[in-house]
Amino acid sequence: MVESTKKQWYVLHTYSGYEDKVKSDLLSRAQSMGMQDYIFRVVVPEESKVEEVRGKKQEVEEKVFPGYVLVEMVMTDESWFIVRNTPNVTGFVGSHGGGSKPNPLLEEEIEHILKMQGEPAKPVLEDYEVGESVKITSGAFDGLIGKITELQPDKNKIFVTIDMFGRQTSAELEYDQVEKID
Repeated sequence: MVESTKKQWYVLHTYSGYEDKVKSDLLSRAQSMGMQDYIFRVVVPEESKVEEVRGKKQEVEEKVFPGYVLVEMVMTDESWFIVRNTPNVTGFVGSHGGGSKPNPLLEEEIEHILKMQGEPAKPVLEDYEVGESVKITSGAFDGLIGKITELQPDKNKIFVTIDMFGRQTSAELEYDQVEKID
């Protein structure tokens, strides 16, 4: 397999119950081994459930995919080795063994999973600047071109001014609803 220079999402198989430990270990290994440019986000998909514990209803976080962890990374021999050899990681899903590299998740799959988690599929916070023109790719203003007036990376919000019926109108969007104009 040819090494990719593109960030893609992969699924790791872990020992069940160790998903959060794998996440923290993997992030600290990426930091300590200088791999921050190859290993980016690590996600353990969870959902809130209401359970009755001792007669009281409680909200608990439950793993959506027990025994699995998602990692956004650039697949190189070194990054593959570091991730694969993280404690409690048993391997990559989609790898055919014998040292073969795994297949990444499809864009639609990861977008759906991240949306369930309330996370943007593409963290593009530093890619945009106030005053820059962007194309709106979804929602009520789909297809319109606008100019960025404000960025709120902590809330995943971007404010864009668009021209509607000859008037300037402000739209509040999420980062994954716009794209740069080349």
